Amino acid sequence: MKQRIAQFSLLVKDYDEAIAFYTQKLGFKLLEDTQISESKRWVRIIPPGSTEESCGIILAKAANAQQEIAVGNQSGGRVFLFLYTDDFERDYQNLLDQEIKIFRERSEEDFGKVVVFEDLYGNLWDLIEPKQ
Repeated sequence: MKQRIAQFSLLVKDYDEAIAFYTQKLGFKLLEDTQISESKRWVRIIPPGSTEESCGIILAKAANAQQEIAVGNQSGGRVFLFLYTDDFERDYQNLLDQEIKIFRERSEEDFGKVVVFEDLYGNLWDLIEPKQ
């Protein structure tokens, strides 16, 4: 049996502000933005350098009070997403240039270089350049 995670949902407050953050500040590629109903869209993004077959993120607008509470805290305050890079210095500098909030400063760990940053809603991300 062969399985893989194809995509997952990330709750957002607003489609357009989330698209702008991920595409303009982090350089993600917008793969699809399809209107499904008056209030729902199918919005799929992937990190730069990924292919359409890579695991994508579905930006899902919170549709009720329970979902709205979870926006920005989908993992209970823990790092939620792990973004690997081939050039830590370039991408770390981009975080600084884009004034993206750094939650925990960069460090060298056994596994590589890492910094923890927040997305526009407060979800925590690790930016990691693994050791070779």
